[in-house]
Amino acid sequence: MNKVEKISSLRAAVSAARKDKKTISFVPTMGNLHEGHLELVRVAKRRADFVIVSIYVNPTQFGKNEDLENYPSTPDDDARLLAELGVDVLFLPNHETIYPGELSKQTVVYVPEISDMYCGKDRPEHFYGVTTVVSRLFNMVQPDVAVFGNKDYQQVAIIRRMVEDLAYPVQIVGVDTQRNEQGLALSSRNGYLTDKQTQTARHLQATLQNMSESLRGSSSVKSKAALAELEKSAKAKLKKLGFKPQYITVARQSDLMPAKKGDQALVILAAASIGRARLIDNVEVQLGEGI
Repeated sequence: MNKVEKISSLRAAVSAARKDKKTISFVPTMGNLHEGHLELVRVAKRRADFVIVSIYVNPTQFGKNEDLENYPSTPDDDARLLAELGVDVLFLPNHETIYPGELSKQTVVYVPEISDMYCGKDRPEHFYGVTTVVSRLFNMVQPDVAVFGNKDYQQVAIIRRMVEDLAYPVQIVGVDTQRNEQGLALSSRNGYLTDKQTQTARHLQATLQNMSESLRGSSSVKSKAALAELEKSAKAKLKKLGFKPQYITVARQSDLMPAKKGDQALVILAAASIGRARLIDNVEVQLGEGI
């Protein structure tokens, strides 16, 4: 595995792969890799001939009083795991490489509306940082395929919109959420949970699955009032279990707008805190199947 820090070295590796007529897949990460990240790499290997993984903890997607300074870092373990999977290039840019010059004067890439809902409402600058850094990384790596985890469902939708709007020649691939034995979505922030909190945290996915079962059996959404009652009940259940829910919403898969009467392709999106950990999760629901 070739480790590179400079854009010039990265582009030399990409150019050599292109000369060999290889297709290129890319997995951007912030490190502290777990099985969820490794599954993204496996998918990337199946999708293209040459795999590039980046590790960069992006400061612009962290808000005030968030965990940037304490974000876990395991560079040696990360490199070992990626080498074992046969990654071709590990890109390790520093801050000056990604954001040359004064950070407050940098160009920002912003996807309107969809970035301001759900996680964007509670973390108003978060997705500005995500789309800005991903846009820059795409320009540096110039991949054919980029692979992201569907645990961050809103993030994937925003990146798809950015790619479409800015005409990036990149195929975005979303990968199913990887979970532990209890059903908890794998996340670097799970490390903040105590053993007791970990047992409680599994109820987030269970609650969303219960909502999904309540929706199934209908050919489509019957009314917004029924959805609002379902969301209210789920939020109350999570509070009783010890969560601090931020939102639970039934939305359309196509554009993440709140679902309305007649919609069939849905996704239930949720964010809730327990202890120091802010957890997100989702469940896709297709109404009308088997009716």
